[in-house]
Amino acid sequence: MPYSLVIFDLDGTLADSFPWFRVHVNTVAQRFGFRQVKDEDIDGLRHASTREILDFLKVPRWKLPFIARHARQLKTAHAANIPLFAGVDIMLDTLAANGTRLALVSSDSEANARQKLGSRAGLFADFDCSASVFGKARKFRRVLKRLRVDPAEVIAIGDETRDIEAARAAGIAFGAVTWGYAAERALREHRPEMLFTRMEEIAERLVVPAGRNP
Repeated sequence: MPYSLVIFDLDGTLADSFPWFRVHVNTVAQRFGFRQVKDEDIDGLRHASTREILDFLKVPRWKLPFIARHARQLKTAHAANIPLFAGVDIMLDTLAANGTRLALVSSDSEANARQKLGSRAGLFADFDCSASVFGKARKFRRVLKRLRVDPAEVIAIGDETRDIEAARAAGIAFGAVTWGYAAERALREHRPEMLFTRMEEIAERLVVPAGRNP
C-alpha cells in the first residue's frame, strides 16, 4: 500500500538549521544554565538519544518549555539565515503532484515553518507545530484525526531518534533522513521503516510510477 499522507519534520529534515544551532546553542545554555556544547561533543551527541543528550547537558526537564519558547523566538529573529536543504522544493512538488497529501509536525512555530517553506507552504494540508520535546506522538495523532487517514497509510519523515519513537507511539511508519541532527548509525539502530540518504530518494521511493502496482 502506498502512503497517502507524509508528515514531515522541519529542522534537520527540510530546513538546514544545524549551523544555526551551533552558533546559538551556547548563548541559550548560558541563559538557562545548562552545559555548554564544545566542538568535540558534537559527534557523541549525534549518536545519543534525546534523553541522553538532555542528561549530558544537565537540562532539568522543567526548563524544557522555556528553552523551547526562547529557541522559537530566536529562530523568528534569524529565519533568513536558516535555508531549506537543496532539493526540498522539487521533492515536495513531486509528492504533491502525485496526489500525496503533506503535513508538517514541528517543534518550531507554524509562523516560522510557513516562512521557511515560502510558496511551498501551500502544498501542506495540515500544520501542527510548537511540539514539546517528547510531544510529537500526540501531534501525529491529531493530524491523522483531522485528515481522517488510516495510520497504515501514513509515514512520518524526520531526523531524530525521538521522532522514530513518536511515530511508533502513534502507530505510523517512519522514514529517517541522514542529513539532519542524528547520526545515521543511531537512526539505523532504531530500525525505521525507511532510511533516506539523499533528498531525491524521498520522492523516488514514495511515488508509485503510473502503471506499476504498489
